[in-house]
Amino acid sequence: MAINLNDLNPLYDRHGRVHNYLRIAVTDRCNLRCRYCMPEKVDFVKRTDLLSFEEMLRAISIFREMGIQKLRFTGGEPFMRRDFDHFLTEVAEKFPDLEMHLTTNGTLMKNKVEFLKKTGISSVNLSLDTLKKQRFLEMTRRDSFEQVLGAVEDILDAGIRLKINTVLMKGFNEDELIDLVEWTREKDLSVRFIEEMPFNGGDHVHRAPVSYDQILDEIKKHYSRLEPLENETHSTSYNYKIDGYKGSFGVIPAWSRTICSSCNRIRLTPQGKIKNCLYDEGVFDLKALMSHGADDNELKWSIEQAILSKKKNGFETEQARYASIGGSYESMAKIGG
Repeated sequence: MAINLNDLNPLYDRHGRVHNYLRIAVTDRCNLRCRYCMPEKVDFVKRTDLLSFEEMLRAISIFREMGIQKLRFTGGEPFMRRDFDHFLTEVAEKFPDLEMHLTTNGTLMKNKVEFLKKTGISSVNLSLDTLKKQRFLEMTRRDSFEQVLGAVEDILDAGIRLKINTVLMKGFNEDELIDLVEWTREKDLSVRFIEEMPFNGGDHVHRAPVSYDQILDEIKKHYSRLEPLENETHSTSYNYKIDGYKGSFGVIPAWSRTICSSCNRIRLTPQGKIKNCLYDEGVFDLKALMSHGADDNELKWSIEQAILSKKKNGFETEQARYASIGGSYESMAKIGG
């Protein structure tokens, strides 16, 4: 029997925030080595330690009964996980009332876009940090630029909503800010500039990023009329449009963390750990509870307690993490972005 998602009791934390958005990292593996995300050499999780697709389906069912309305599949790179496309098909068939989204690096999208459209993927977030082929190679340590550009065109041609996620690194690609904004002149997509975060697996020291204010100030120097767009309630970005341009752009203050007050996201890592925030170390191990025979009611209770423990913002979370395990940060690929 179909569930009316609006009739379910929503998941609230102790700060009054509703949580109806589940992000599942299906793998920690990635075929790129982006400098802000992971080192050149990475010790990936053993495949046996990953959440199985069956466990993911059970988790989705439980979260759905707890009011989750939106799913996002991330990685690593999701298509690095064998049979991921079959898993997506099964999710779409079992949970047709859930909104599905995908985050990808775009390198493995050849012949996948029509499949995504048929599956019902509502939008794709695609990571692309430069429009220069050589710089792409330097940033990702891989020569896949043409594949990514091809994926952009295929997604747009299919009519799937597309957001480009661009991490601005000081002294590396910040000079392309306006070029990327100009991309929205003729392309109906959203370019979202992200403040760099420290989740690089220890590959380089994290410095103060190119900030939201710096990004917006630089854009304002080139465009006299920016139209602020009405942001969705739980939007992670502040969004704008330039008069006459087909697309839009936004800025995600991931380091400034001015978006925490409306956070509605729950993260499930490839190993099955629940994370309330990118900056925490993981609240509890859902996979372990499943493996030890916990029934659905026990899992729901544990999830409720995890959400109730959520800190007010990323700064409080980071402070608690630092007190617990110090200042080291894993790769973004291992926590799902």
